Amino acid sequence: MFGIRSDGRRLKGADPIVMVTPYIMPTRVDAQNFCTLMLDYDPLVRYIKEKRLQGHNMTFMTIILAAYVRVVSQCPELNRFVSNKQIFARNRISVSFVVIKGGENGEVPEESVVKVEFDPGDTIFKVEEKIRQAIALGRGEGKDTPLANRLASVMLSIPGLATLVVTLARVLDRYGLLPGFLYDASPFHTSLFISNMASLNMGSIYHHLYNFGTTSVFLALGKVERSLQPLPGGKTGYKNQLPLGVTTDERIMGGANYARCFEVMREFFKNPALLETPPEMIRTETKMRPARPVR
Repeated sequence: MFGIRSDGRRLKGADPIVMVTPYIMPTRVDAQNFCTLMLDYDPLVRYIKEKRLQGHNMTFMTIILAAYVRVVSQCPELNRFVSNKQIFARNRISVSFVVIKGGENGEVPEESVVKVEFDPGDTIFKVEEKIRQAIALGRGEGKDTPLANRLASVMLSIPGLATLVVTLARVLDRYGLLPGFLYDASPFHTSLFISNMASLNMGSIYHHLYNFGTTSVFLALGKVERSLQPLPGGKTGYKNQLPLGVTTDERIMGGANYARCFEVMREFFKNPALLETPPEMIRTETKMRPARPVR
């Protein structure tokens, strides 16, 4: 309320065209933009193999999330969100994703949603550690499961309770009055939602943004594709590429800023070793809260 929320602070003095956009497109679905980033597969695989020989459990997801965290440290505009037609600067960097457990021997796999918080100065090794902890939590049982799963189970245990809770949460969230522990638990109140479609042997998709919550960016990594590409010397040849489907809320900043953010991200995909050291400087629009331990 009054522009103050536990997860961010309302922006003032930004580009008026950007600030008026939420009034023109009041919902996140209204403002979805879609694009695909094609990542060179072979350099990423070489980096992953090299680091695994050194004892680090690197994956494509690790590199993508480490690159995202680093970009936010340099381009904090990417970490904004819209609520009640107002643009807010988020005071934490959080990422939500689905963890699959079970599914062996023909069993139906179960899904668990986890949310991880990062600090803008995190290196790729710190990101790797936090992801590993989150996956372990997502595959746990009982009290060792994520808070979101436990809350969902409670809501579904009483007929009509889920409808009541979600409706009330929408109203409170609209005015920034949602209790802090619910912001922490909700995977929909996050900087980024990412889906690894490649782990399911599926191609990239453009996933919708959720009107509930505050997610402004959704990434979906698809399985490797082989395509004909121009090569140095005027030749052509086949290259292995990873498609990354990107869905964004265009209301948080202008298209030129989005282009700048993703251009910075591309540099880290070309050379992930740049993510091994903390950034020399960190840009923020609001005071960043230290990341909480994975729960």
